[in-house]
Amino acid sequence: MSGAQRPPVVENSGWRWGPFTFRLPFLHTRPHWPEIAQGLLVATATGLALVPILVGYFGMSFEEAIAASLLVSTLIVIALWVFGEPYAPGWTTPALPLVLAFVLPRYDTPDLRFQAMTAMSLSFAVLVFVLGITRAGPRLIAWLPPTLRATILIGSALAAFRQVFVTDAPRFLHQQPVSILLACAICLVVVFSAPLQRLQRRMPWLRHLVALGLLPGFLAAAVVGPLVGEVSYDVQWGWMLPPVGDALAKMSPLAIGWPPLSMYLDVLPLVLLTYVITFGDWVTAEAVIRDAQPARPDDPIRIDARRSHLTLAVRNAAAGLVAPFFTTQGALWAGVHVVVVSRWRQGPQAMRDLHSGLISYYMMGLPVIYFLLPLLTGLQPLLGVALAITLVTTGFACAYIGMGIPRSNAERGSAVLGGVALSLFDPWIALAAALACWWLLVGREQKPATATASAEERA
Repeated sequence: MSGAQRPPVVENSGWRWGPFTFRLPFLHTRPHWPEIAQGLLVATATGLALVPILVGYFGMSFEEAIAASLLVSTLIVIALWVFGEPYAPGWTTPALPLVLAFVLPRYDTPDLRFQAMTAMSLSFAVLVFVLGITRAGPRLIAWLPPTLRATILIGSALAAFRQVFVTDAPRFLHQQPVSILLACAICLVVVFSAPLQRLQRRMPWLRHLVALGLLPGFLAAAVVGPLVGEVSYDVQWGWMLPPVGDALAKMSPLAIGWPPLSMYLDVLPLVLLTYVITFGDWVTAEAVIRDAQPARPDDPIRIDARRSHLTLAVRNAAAGLVAPFFTTQGALWAGVHVVVVSRWRQGPQAMRDLHSGLISYYMMGLPVIYFLLPLLTGLQPLLGVALAITLVTTGFACAYIGMGIPRSNAERGSAVLGGVALSLFDPWIALAAALACWWLLVGREQKPATATASAEERA
């Protein structure tokens, strides 16, 4: 659709700068309270899942970890109001288990671990920027055989399960077994259960439960945990002023030093694998919007692959300088994207425009949750539960998507064997093992995954 044909609600709802569109909350976008309410609950529980990792493995205090999460969330939400992306941004969660499995055993000190995160963030920013400028991303993905895509996803699944049930078990699972297992079970049922999806046809109220995503499991742990003696609350009243300066002093390369060149080379395989996952997120996000667009001719959405690449590059470059925790600056929070687009397609009476709905889910870009001391201290004993939920649901999703890609027994075996290598070995060795499995067991005759490439070329 040409620019002259687009309604003013799209063309005039923001300030254009280059390929981007700046939309000031409340001026160019209006609040939608159903999305704000969901975002307050779901985004709080999910966004703070980073805190136990930073406290447990990166030498931060609880308050410093909150400040780091504030910086991470701020960089996530600028994708919507500074750059005008039509996708719900979030973490690249399938890559998170692989990153943790690489960083935590390999580097002993918080400074080295943050330097590794910096190396990954900056390397990823350069890669995405170059592929966005040259439009070479589709060609790179077109070369990638489906079996290797499955290998990446299965490796992520195995790494996630290993992190929860083996590596982190003494720290979290053994301390709160009932709370964590109950929360994970409820989340898996609510998000993935086929019987529950069939019941929704007979019981429409279940749709509201399913729309809450991970929240029901989290709330169940919050209620059951104290009853079984695994959780005790110490709620404090007032406001918290996150110590951003102290957090920067512990994680920014401007304070702790820059990663050596060898570290950039070590992380390169993980950077490439993360781009493959990110490209799949873009394809998914575009497909969801294109499917709903016919129902909203009044609000045409401009999909621009170059803008998406450049936006992601800037966010990761900024994160590498001030909040280096790789995979937290991803392209898509799929669950939120689907929920918001589903209500958007119901018409202007449900949601004025997609950009308003998206920014509403992120509380209009205002990071108020990081200043509410009662909320933060109330959630503090449940953050291990939030981390376990995030990793287990990510692992399950990666597993079923990854296992659905191979078409033959040889492809399935190769994908699983390569996935095991990715979850256990050094990235370069693991990547070589995965390529060897594909080459020797499947062969070059397999057709490359051109479908995803053509999707971005259409954009």
